[in-house]
Amino acid sequence: MTEMGNAIVIQVAGTQIQSLSSLNVSGVDLEILEGMRDAGELFSFPSMDQLWFALRLRKNMTLSAKEMSEGESTFRGFSAATCNPEYWYLTPAGGFLQKPNVYPTSGISDIFTNSSLYAFECATACVINMYHAMSKSMEQTTFNTAFQNIYLYSWNTDPELRLYTFHANFYLPGDVVYFNNPDYDRSNANYRGENAVAMGGGKFFGHGFGIVTAEEMIEALNKKRFPNSNRSAYLTSLVTRFSPEVHSGLYRDHRVPPVTIHHNKISISFYQYIRYLYKGR
Repeated sequence: MTEMGNAIVIQVAGTQIQSLSSLNVSGVDLEILEGMRDAGELFSFPSMDQLWFALRLRKNMTLSAKEMSEGESTFRGFSAATCNPEYWYLTPAGGFLQKPNVYPTSGISDIFTNSSLYAFECATACVINMYHAMSKSMEQTTFNTAFQNIYLYSWNTDPELRLYTFHANFYLPGDVVYFNNPDYDRSNANYRGENAVAMGGGKFFGHGFGIVTAEEMIEALNKKRFPNSNRSAYLTSLVTRFSPEVHSGLYRDHRVPPVTIHHNKISISFYQYIRYLYKGR
């Protein structure tokens, strides 16, 4: 994306889309496009297929978050994490490592199908939703080829997800935002903050909180501050999303294993995870 002032710029194959009505979309798809239009930045897609894929991926991100919200998985830190041993190894650090005889699509889907067997914190929840949304947005064989040996731990992700994080004064449905709680009660690090999926319509999904407004999220986090705190929780400007290069034809010719940092810090942002990652190298 490139700064374009307040210009209305959504491009497909180098041609600017003049009117969103020409795309004949509604609901969350329209909200996504309106957000792109009003962002004052360039959103460029090589083809209409890739624009539709971007919309489908974002919509599926919100649907995955909704499904997780309606499930029975619980919020727990790494030391108390649980998973279905039929599909995943539970590592000593509290991560979930895909078993070698399990298809990636099956392992991710099981977290939603047998949700009562799973417990994890909010960064891991967002990554699970990203994998699930991606698996629903492309052919299963493509997903299983691209995302092998998945390891779920905090913000650890396969490079093929191509996530990036940045500061912005806007977000779109399907983005992950971060609520910071600077005065969280140090006896319970679960509430240092919350990674949340922007659902559209002013709502957010935060694992352990459900689907709520920003005001409701802040109110809930404020109840978990240390006594006599005078600093409120707040929605930060951090936004994490899929890179524009992610598309339905992605595949892997060779495997570059991701670097994992077992930081044992619950509820951190992707930005903080990257800082740990580079510090640990």
